Amino acid sequence: MAGSLAVAWRCPDGSSAFIFGGELIVTLEHGGRLNKAAEHWGIPRSEWLDLSTGISPIGWPVPEIPTEVWQRLPEADDGLETIIRQWAGAPPLAACIPVPGSQAAIMALPRLRTPCRVGIPVPGYREHGYSWQQAGHTVIPVGPEQIRGGASGCDDRWLDQLDVLVWINPNNPTGETIPPSTLLRWHRRLQKRGGWLIVDEAFMDATPAFNLCTHTGRPGLVVLRSLGKFFGLAGVRAGAVLTDPVIAESLTKMLGPWPLSGPARYVMAQALKDTAWQQQTRIRLSDSVTRLRELLHSAGLTLVGGSALFQTVRLDNPSSLQGQLAARAVLVRAFEQPGMLRFGLAKNEDGWRRLAAALAGRTCD
Repeated sequence: MAGSLAVAWRCPDGSSAFIFGGELIVTLEHGGRLNKAAEHWGIPRSEWLDLSTGISPIGWPVPEIPTEVWQRLPEADDGLETIIRQWAGAPPLAACIPVPGSQAAIMALPRLRTPCRVGIPVPGYREHGYSWQQAGHTVIPVGPEQIRGGASGCDDRWLDQLDVLVWINPNNPTGETIPPSTLLRWHRRLQKRGGWLIVDEAFMDATPAFNLCTHTGRPGLVVLRSLGKFFGLAGVRAGAVLTDPVIAESLTKMLGPWPLSGPARYVMAQALKDTAWQQQTRIRLSDSVTRLRELLHSAGLTLVGGSALFQTVRLDNPSSLQGQLAARAVLVRAFEQPGMLRFGLAKNEDGWRRLAAALAGRTCD
């Protein structure tokens, strides 16, 4: 049959690819594919310990949503933008666009520029490079060698080959964090030629001192924030873009009316205003991630980095340990290139005991 699936395979980087109608289609894989794991391993979904996503196990307690929020169209003048600016520390001149998760912005931003050269961190969240490449841009991998040279102040000339630089801060999955002073220096160099710096701060909430939102509003600076990780509300699909008015106008037109649902706007506003919960959660996450690091170290694994929401270890064959843990109903995220395994945080004492037992029962390759 015309257009039927002809060939399918798994790529070394964890993505899947297939040919459909003569066209190569690549689909990226992410953490949280619990239904697939349950089916593959024959273990009921309810028995799994899912540590694959980096989503906080300490979710913000969502209150009852008023009936009228469900029955009315989203109100653009409900004050959400002001709440986001206050929460992020953004200045009044910064344009703020609520979006249905930062993924929506990741997919839309590449369509706001004509084909150009875009730097993408490697390793890093692969949806960035995929979205820019799909929009016809030339994606240039940015490795640790460039970053370390630039961060030390020795040599930023590598930026001159780029029109746009995307940076993930803290990076996923390495957890590497670049200081705001360095990012601003990179932004100034790019902006002199009309370039953009896009900073994905999906994992920033636990370390707000490093956030770049306080500098938004400058031409060519874009910061993405999300409710999914720190607040543990990935399902609500709510986030924000903080940028300059010119980029904001184009992005708003691209997204169209009502990009964020009324219930999502309501939940986002309430969660961002709950500063007491945020402060308490930072303390609890700090204790949890310290426990995770100690557990992984005790298991003989080599830590390469992480954030307040995950820790990453280096392995020659990460899929082997991933499989051993999955056989014990513990789901973690593997990155084949380079060889790394990312562990999220357990929710309770039972989860910590299960992870410790699964790691104790592993076999070395």
